[in-house]
Amino acid sequence: MAVKIRLARRGRKKAAQFDIVVADSRSPRDGRFIEKIGTYNPQTNPASINFDGDKAFDWIMKGAQPTDTVRAMLSYRGVLYRKHLQLGVIKGAISQEVADQRYTDWKEQKDAKIEGKRTSLGTAKDEARQQRLAAETKVKEARSEAQRAKLAALEAANAPAPAAAAEGETTEAEASADTTEEAGA
Repeated sequence: MAVKIRLARRGRKKAAQFDIVVADSRSPRDGRFIEKIGTYNPQTNPASINFDGDKAFDWIMKGAQPTDTVRAMLSYRGVLYRKHLQLGVIKGAISQEVADQRYTDWKEQKDAKIEGKRTSLGTAKDEARQQRLAAETKVKEARSEAQRAKLAALEAANAPAPAAAAEGETTEAEASADTTEEAGA
C-alpha cells in the first residue's frame, strides 16, 4: 500500500483551508485517511502551517511520500532536514547529539526568520495605514479650506448687496421725500 502525505480540502467556496493528512494513495482527495497531522490555511499572510512535526517525521521515516505542496511545507518547517540528519546518524556519519544540535540551531534561526517576517508585515501594514490616514487628513483639510473659501466668497458677495440695498432705500426715501416736497409746494 502506497502512503501519501497530502492536503484534504475543506472550507467554503473561495475560502479554502486544508488538512494535512496521511492517506492511502488510492483514496480520494477528501476521502478516507489514516491520520490527520495538521492544518494549512493559505488565506492568512504569511500562510498558517500547523502540524505535528514528530508525527510527520515518523511517517516520512516509514516511507510515506509527500506531495509537492506538502513537501515544500515539510521543508519549510524542517522535517526534511531532520530526516536528512537522521539518515546521517543511521549511516554513522554523525552522532545523534550532533544531529540534534544542528537541528535545534537551524530551528531557532528559522523561527527568528519567520517572526521577523511577521513583524515586518505588521509594521508595513501599520505604516500603510498611517500613510492612508495622513492622505485622508490632507484631503479633508483641503476640502474644508475650499469650503471656507467658498463660504467667504459667498459672504463677500452678500455683504455689499445689503449696503447697496440700503443705499437704494435711502435713494428711494429721498426720492419720495423729494416727490412730497414737490407735491406740497
